[in-house]
Formats: sequence, C-alpha cells, structure tokens
Amino acid sequence: MKKPIVAIVGRPNVGKSTLFNKIVGKRISIVDDTPGVTRDRIYSDSSWSGKNFVLIDTGGIERDSKEQFSHQIISQAQAAIDSADVIVFVSDIREGVTSSDKDVALLLQKSGKPVVLSCNKADTPGKPPVEMYDFYSLGLGEPYLVSAIHGMGIGDLLDEVIRHFPEEVADEQEDDTINVAVIGKPNVGKSSLINYILGHERVIVSETAGTTRDAIDTYYTHGDDKYLFIDTAGMRKRGKIDDNIERYSVIRSLSAVDRANVVIIMIDANEGVTEQDTKIAGYAHENGKGCIIAVNKWDQIEKETQTMDNFRLNVQKGFSFMMYAPVMFISAKTGQRVEKLFDMIKHVADQNSMRITTGMLNDVINEAVARVQPPSDKGRRLKIYYATQPSTRPPTFVFFVNEKKLMHFSYLRYLENRLRETFGFEGTPIRFITRESAQ
Repeated sequence: MKKPIVAIVGRPNVGKSTLFNKIVGKRISIVDDTPGVTRDRIYSDSSWSGKNFVLIDTGGIERDSKEQFSHQIISQAQAAIDSADVIVFVSDIREGVTSSDKDVALLLQKSGKPVVLSCNKADTPGKPPVEMYDFYSLGLGEPYLVSAIHGMGIGDLLDEVIRHFPEEVADEQEDDTINVAVIGKPNVGKSSLINYILGHERVIVSETAGTTRDAIDTYYTHGDDKYLFIDTAGMRKRGKIDDNIERYSVIRSLSAVDRANVVIIMIDANEGVTEQDTKIAGYAHENGKGCIIAVNKWDQIEKETQTMDNFRLNVQKGFSFMMYAPVMFISAKTGQRVEKLFDMIKHVADQNSMRITTGMLNDVINEAVARVQPPSDKGRRLKIYYATQPSTRPPTFVFFVNEKKLMHFSYLRYLENRLRETFGFEGTPIRFITRESAQ
C-alpha cells in the first residue's frame, strides 16, 4: 500500500532539517549493516500513532536579490508540493511573518494540498507569544507552536498531519491486479520495456537520462491476468542529483515500490551491477517486495560459451543479499524474452503471497531441527515449540521458542534455506519473528 508523503517546506534557517531529524530520530532505527539499504538525508520512513509515512526534507525557499522567485526555486517548491499528500509549512516564531512566508503560503494555497502550519523555535514553555496570532494572516489555519530542537509540540503537530492522510484503500490482496514497478538507473531501458509490452509509445523514450520525472501508471491485460505497470524515474547516486526536481522524482520512485507487488530491477548489460543498482534493489528488498532482476540490452553483448552463466554469477554476487531473486536476460528493444517475463512476474507474485498451513510448516521445521540440532549457550539449548505464518507479502513466520537470544542468525538462515527448498519462495524475501513462549 502506498505510504502517504509528508513534505517539510519553508524558507531557509527556520529549522526544517532540525524538525525532520527530530521526527525521524525518534521514530525509526536506521540499520547500516543491511546490504543495499540506502537512506538519503532528504527522505526517510517514519510513523506516528500507527500511521506509516515518508517524510521529505526540502531546501529553503526564499526570494532572490531581485525580490522575486526565480524559476528554479519555484520549480523546486512545486516539485515538493506535487509529491506530497500533506505539507508541513515551517516558519520562525521569533522573526514573525516575512514576505517570503507570504509568498510560500500563496503557493501552498494554490496547490489545494492539506497544509499544517508550524511556528518553530517556540523554545519557552508557557503562554503563547503574541507573535503567533500574526500567522493567522497567512490563511493556512491554526499555527502549531513547536520547538524542533527540544521536541516540544511535535506530537500535536503530527496528530494534525496524520488527520489529513488520504483514506486507506482496500488491501491490494483483494484485487487480482498485479502491480509491477520497473525501477533502475536512468537510461537503463525502463520506458522502452513498457513501450514494447504495450506496443506503442505510452512513455517517452529518450537517450537523455532522466527523461521520466514521475511514476507513470499503465494498465495492461495479458491473457487472463491484469497488470498495472509503474514506470519510474531513474535513480542516480546522490552526488549526481543536481536538479532538486530530480531529487523529488526519486521519492516518487520509492513510493512506486511501496505500491508494487512485484519490482523489476533493471540493470544495463553493458555496465553490469553497480553500487547504485544494489541500493535501488535494497529498498525493494527491505520493503518485502517480490523481485526480478532484468538484465536489459542483452542483444548488445557478444556471446561466448557460458557468457550468460558467468554474467548470472556476477549479478548474484552483486545482489548477494537477495539470492532468491531470479535473473532474466532481456532486450526491451527487440523483445527478446519479454514474453517469458510475464510468466515470471505472475510466478513471483504468487510466491510473494504464498501461505503455508501451520501443519505443513511445523512438519518442515521439525524435520529441519531433527537434521541439524539447534544452537546452545552455557548449557541452554534453543527449543522451537512451534511456528506460524501470520501474513504474506512478504511471507512472514513467527517462531515460538524458549529463549530468543539462543536463536542465532546462522540457524535462522538454515531454517530459511529449508523452507525455500521445500516450498520455493522464488523471488520473494522471507521475514522471521522470534518470540519467547513458556511451555
């Protein structure tokens, strides 16, 4: 399900990044040792009162020396506004309402998006300062006093933010349409693939990297199966993202992954696996999506004996954290193996939503335990009482054990391998939860 996007906007030096860091720092734990996971400072997953969302930190918006907004600044502001479901407009209570505040407020009013007005740097508890009442003149409703540096008032602010979230749509599992996000670096052939599938140029194709700015939805029927293909803007390394609009297109691409059942990770056969490819794949892996690695432009590669096998080994080495993902060699230009891609999409979607009965699951776990004894520590041996599968997309399993600390990651990996050998789970990550149970 698509996560709502919350953008923090305002002029420079009002505390936008401090507010961003305070919300993010209290609400999520960034894991650095997960391979392929990238979190640019401009965005991060966050949550409040059980509601998950993507938080965007934007650059400062202000008038230039000619006392008017430059085209670039307007474009930057509009890109953030267009990306967001809710906007937090940050101002400085100590400086009062400025001309730049008024200009930004006018942009936000024209957008029609929900806006929550935040008056930052209200660092002294007690009676609201009289300056607060001037902010009603912006026409954005009630101002919320916060101190981003001290964390005061942020709870009330977030309560108001989540109140404006779009209503949750029915769970995608109730719909038989398979949502497919096509992601990858710029100019890798994402739009060409979708155009070949559709048989016409639904998506603009250009040699200029980054032509696609937004995620583009296209419905398609193949046999009895219905698909929603989401073409996304290419994701570059952060150092190469000079255009702020392109930075926000990355946010929309990540949002497209959130909406997808299956993610096609496209790489260029001429370049092989790059660091940025692994980061893009890492986001899909981290979010539990079914994944297919599509090596595009395979028609341009000179073939020798075992060329494909050797390339596959290199791909699997680069994506070592997602060995479960099938690797396909295609040409979006000629259509080579594109038809087979449909079969794999359907297969991976089924694997990602597979549910195992409790009886069958425990039979496999018991057999695995009988083959390889669980680990022990200081005379205490791990005991797995039973296992259940509470959810799918991705398949998630809960092990009830005597002591959680005895469940070593290597033994968990062994159990994962046994499950994959028995049931498949091709193209999908598997999640495990260990809970202690008194028996």
